[in-house]
Amino acid sequence: MASRQEKRYDPNDRTLTFVDGDDDLDFLCEEFDSRKAAMSCGNAVTPASLTKWCLILLKKGEYKFVCPAYKKGTNEVCGGEWPYTEVRKMALLTTAEIKYFEAVMASNASQKHFDVRLCPGCSSSVVREDRSSLSVRCLVCTANKGKRYEFCWQCSKEWKGPYSRSDRCDNDGCSNPNLDLLRTCPNITFERVTGVTGCPNIRACPICGTMVEHNQKGCKNIICHECKQEFCFVCLKLTATCLQTSSHYVACSSGVAPRQTSIPVHQKN
Repeated sequence: MASRQEKRYDPNDRTLTFVDGDDDLDFLCEEFDSRKAAMSCGNAVTPASLTKWCLILLKKGEYKFVCPAYKKGTNEVCGGEWPYTEVRKMALLTTAEIKYFEAVMASNASQKHFDVRLCPGCSSSVVREDRSSLSVRCLVCTANKGKRYEFCWQCSKEWKGPYSRSDRCDNDGCSNPNLDLLRTCPNITFERVTGVTGCPNIRACPICGTMVEHNQKGCKNIICHECKQEFCFVCLKLTATCLQTSSHYVACSSGVAPRQTSIPVHQKN
């Protein structure tokens, strides 16, 4: 990765729109030594802060890059999607970073859209047709072994235990890291929402199951960067439903939804 000293915009680059003031990705809590430039959504970044945010998204399993900052002059999350070509330019990605970004993007996109895993028995690619089930049958191994062969989508080992289990198989160490995160993440302290206590700071989107973290600022509603649906981080209802009996900065009439023990699955058409 390039050092911070190398991650600086050329002040003579006329293709950039330079911006005075703060980096809109300042929630990363680091100082980056570079001029700020505007992204297509209007928010300002430095090449280093943009690189760091996009690496966070890739680590979370994303392959699209969205702006986590607020829209200018509002308390509404921007959510604008940045094309990879824009990210590559504005983050001043090095050759090594470009190679890494593109490899991880391809892998993440494949898993999100095609649900492909390598069978631990024969290393052939297997597509999971039922996204609500962790036990997946490999037709190649079933034919070769002359008996039913299934493996766990979660731990990538031959399945052990009842096939009806939906949270894990009986292999040691089999667990869903996202469920572990939902169970153990700390509670959030909203800066501007009153009357809310005991709300986890990470939720699974109630529509598609994408892991979403609230940055504590602004209102209690958030837009999922994957399915683009807006929902209340506190009660987990869609914003339109929540606001029928509440408001953006006041505790929900139905209270705080409990910690999630399962992750919603978005059914593809």
